[in-house]
Amino acid sequence: MIKVGIIGGTGYTGVELLRLLAVHPQARLQTITSRGEAGKKVADLFPSLRGYVDLSFVEPNSKQLAGCDVVFTATPNGVAMTQARELVAAGVRMIDLAADFRLRDPALWEQWYKMPHICPELLQEAVYGLPEVNREKIRKARIVANPGCYPTAVQLGFFPLLENDLIDAGSLIADAKSGVSGAGRKAETHVLFSEAADTMKAYGVAGHRHLPEIKQGLEGVYKKPVGLTFVPHLTPMIRGIHATLYGRLKKSDVDLQAFYEKRYASEPFVDVMPAGSHPETRSVRGANVCRIAVHRPQGGDTVVVLSVIDNLVKGAAGQAVQNMNIMFGLNEKLGLNSPAVMP
Repeated sequence: MIKVGIIGGTGYTGVELLRLLAVHPQARLQTITSRGEAGKKVADLFPSLRGYVDLSFVEPNSKQLAGCDVVFTATPNGVAMTQARELVAAGVRMIDLAADFRLRDPALWEQWYKMPHICPELLQEAVYGLPEVNREKIRKARIVANPGCYPTAVQLGFFPLLENDLIDAGSLIADAKSGVSGAGRKAETHVLFSEAADTMKAYGVAGHRHLPEIKQGLEGVYKKPVGLTFVPHLTPMIRGIHATLYGRLKKSDVDLQAFYEKRYASEPFVDVMPAGSHPETRSVRGANVCRIAVHRPQGGDTVVVLSVIDNLVKGAAGQAVQNMNIMFGLNEKLGLNSPAVMP
């Protein structure tokens, strides 16, 4: 059994990790930390876990965490890097669900996250945890940087086009919508029900923190710079991301459907839907899957890709468990086989 610790078990990604790991046949929850809720039983804070998780939250304790095989850090940006050296030195493998190890360039990290990176040597070692491109590196990694939610949906949607040099990489557009849970479990005015319901708005148009992460991933497969316009939107739903991606085709005689089906034929958590499909966010609710449909309106030179995920599962906790399975040589689908919840 894999002995599991979670640092920061009270946020939305933390409780989603608990939901998935509580029934994982090869994982044993050992330590769940929370400074604010230390001493409180997990099931008292999250009644959905009654009968599944009998542990109480504890203060972060280096000795307890050092006894784990893997530690998930579901903390605000800037926290995981303060604990990474000690955990790795103790032989613990680490999966960070925040952004601390996603960007390889420490100067770029400081530019977007407004703080210096305190362990740049580990930043260079960390493996970006998108299995569809880094599976072999993930197997051996000591630190895995779990991808962001928007970056997961956008990269998976664009990869087949860039890998086959089918589009003009200088003018990519990603128009993406997210449910309110993407903002985290905190009290802020803009995510109150009365503020977020019955409306939709764009935000971060001038620059969103996920932009450099997306560009880094796309350029990693394209091997050249890309130009990307990324506009995120807040939508009045709890879970889900819908990314509508646009590119200008270089060639007219291409079978886009065939390229996508071939690229993801062996990927257990990417579903290329039949031609003409329009995937819905509810079709992935609670599931660790990205559903993709590719379109070519009026047979023209513009390709439109629709990519949907659950931001808390394939966009966060589910992908983290998928990475754990890879790191410990387990079946990648273990503990993640549940279908989406509908309606």
